[in-house]
Amino acid sequence: MTASNVSDGVTSGLSPQARRAVVVVLIGAVLAFLDATIVNVALKSLAAALGCTLDAIGWVVTAYLLAQVAVLPLSGWAARRVGPRRLYVAALAAFTLASLGCGLAGSLGLLITARIVQGAGAGLMIPAGQLILVLAAGRAGMARAMVAAGIPMVLTPVIGPTVGGLLLEYAGWQWIFLINLPFGVLGLVLALRLLPADGPREAAGPLDVRGLALISLGTVGITYGLAQAGTDSVTGARVLVPLLAGTASLALFAVHGLRSHHPVLDLGLWRDRVFASAAVTTLVLGAVTFGAMILLPLYFQLVRHQDAAHTGMLLAPQGIGAAVAMVLSARLYERIGARTCLLGAALGVAATVPFLFLADDSSYWLLALAMIARGLGIGLAATPAMTAALENLSPDRMADATPQLNIMQRIGGSIGTAVFVVVLQQGLRTAGAGRAADAFTTAFAWVLAAAIIALLPASILALRGGSRTG
Repeated sequence: MTASNVSDGVTSGLSPQARRAVVVVLIGAVLAFLDATIVNVALKSLAAALGCTLDAIGWVVTAYLLAQVAVLPLSGWAARRVGPRRLYVAALAAFTLASLGCGLAGSLGLLITARIVQGAGAGLMIPAGQLILVLAAGRAGMARAMVAAGIPMVLTPVIGPTVGGLLLEYAGWQWIFLINLPFGVLGLVLALRLLPADGPREAAGPLDVRGLALISLGTVGITYGLAQAGTDSVTGARVLVPLLAGTASLALFAVHGLRSHHPVLDLGLWRDRVFASAAVTTLVLGAVTFGAMILLPLYFQLVRHQDAAHTGMLLAPQGIGAAVAMVLSARLYERIGARTCLLGAALGVAATVPFLFLADDSSYWLLALAMIARGLGIGLAATPAMTAALENLSPDRMADATPQLNIMQRIGGSIGTAVFVVVLQQGLRTAGAGRAADAFTTAFAWVLAAAIIALLPASILALRGGSRTG
């Protein structure tokens, strides 16, 4: 099944205007999500080329993620202020130019600076693109539009290591960034030609600088603290200080946001029970999805001694399952509503069980079947949750809803990654020689626990979200 088949299956019921919006937005979203994972396989090569340590080169990944979460809260206000189309085009242009800067960087400092600009562009581009899609599709096409928006989120973490490994082996590390240029330029041309002009601008009001500072510091602090938990002691200052500071900042933002007349994000959305249930579901699914995705590549490399390119190919079955889910989930949602999310979450639980029995010689075929099922579960759960959150909101509230859902997803992914990596590291330290596979079974037991926890908000969402007869 090709990407074209997936896109055709998802967009078949959309209006021509919405189909054009899907084509444009997918280009930017693929680039943004791909750059969050494609660099991971090149860290050793980057460290050698720039003459720095692996700890220092890790900031190439961290800076991108932190810049993303820092600007996400600003995207709603900016979309109202300048229009979602103008915001999307400006963000994609910044991302593309920053990609050129990354490819030409001759020092670690320049590379990190360019990655910060890249991350900021991605952080504004993703919610702006989602907003364009849901407004173009309308309520009738909401499920298909959100599934289209979810294609990069589900597929790029799987294909990222493969693409990165091939570029690293045959073209050099610079092309991990320079590959964005032709696609970025294509996306800009198509955006200017295919996307309709922004309508009358909404009254954005003054920028809530205090609220923006509080929520940005909060999300950055929590994301950074969780990222450090993978390399430092969980009780160390580099983990606890940013986590506590970030949590305090978010608490202060919640108090401020409920009192402010023009908050940077409308927290009143959480009074909507469907939105609140969907947002919590998105948080937990983010942990299950993105947190677990770091374990399988490490298993193939540390236990099965595969290189980056072969590891990427071994992960492909999960992408196949996710691709099938992309075609099915919109149709299922139009028939059974938010219960699609519960079905996907239950399948995710069942598909995680085989990974509790990982060994040094586990059958690649059995692992492939389990990964297909897991990809199917992820695809059936993640995008229907976001669809349910947005489906009954008025258009003027979409600009506040999309960044909040993206923030929940990223914080959930950071939590899952930190927890599972810490559990894996402790297991590897205590495992004897030749027993590394045991550490992965323990880590996947935690993944299974998180997947079971995801059933609770998904069940509540299924009850509150109702169903559709399509």
